[in-house]
Amino acid sequence: MTIIDITRPLAGDSLAYPGDTAPHFTQRDSGLYLISDIRLSSHSGTHIDAPVHYLKTGLTIDELPLPHLVGPCRVLDVSNAGPFIDASHIKGRTGGVPRILLKTAFSGCTSFREDYPSLTKDAAEYLTKTGTQCVGIDSFSIEAVDCDGTVHRELLSHGCLIIELLDLSHVPEGDYTQVALPLRLTGLDGAPARVILLDKDGCD
Repeated sequence: MTIIDITRPLAGDSLAYPGDTAPHFTQRDSGLYLISDIRLSSHSGTHIDAPVHYLKTGLTIDELPLPHLVGPCRVLDVSNAGPFIDASHIKGRTGGVPRILLKTAFSGCTSFREDYPSLTKDAAEYLTKTGTQCVGIDSFSIEAVDCDGTVHRELLSHGCLIIELLDLSHVPEGDYTQVALPLRLTGLDGAPARVILLDKDGCD
């Protein structure tokens, strides 16, 4: 079984959404050991959104149903979609798989840009109507920079969890097993996560 890490590294110079707290780490030598202090946003780096993030009610990050985050998934290459991924780009390609990860033209990018790829409302509605439990994207947000929260609310209100700022640059389109585990931070709206894919076809 091949393990593919699709988590962006978190460091002091990591990508940060405008207005979010940029990650800041300090380390000190206490004699027998090293210890670090960490300051960051709950949506730093590769992270998972809880329903309470945009709904302001409902499940917090420590209450998320882990079966939504662990299990079969499909990576869809939508890198030719441009800045807006609409239903036509994913319709008929999800195959009933409950976890969908979107590989966009943002794969491999290391700086913020306002035209990062995002979902349209009709794409979000397609995912919820087909029973998607989790959708991930490799750009800053599932929704455009000038959003009003419609896409987030459509997904989260239907129990579809959101993973943002993945690293899918080295992952071909196809079917995998997803493991996405957020930090268990009590009562919060989101948390950084370690996200991996298991690929049985990658075995020697």
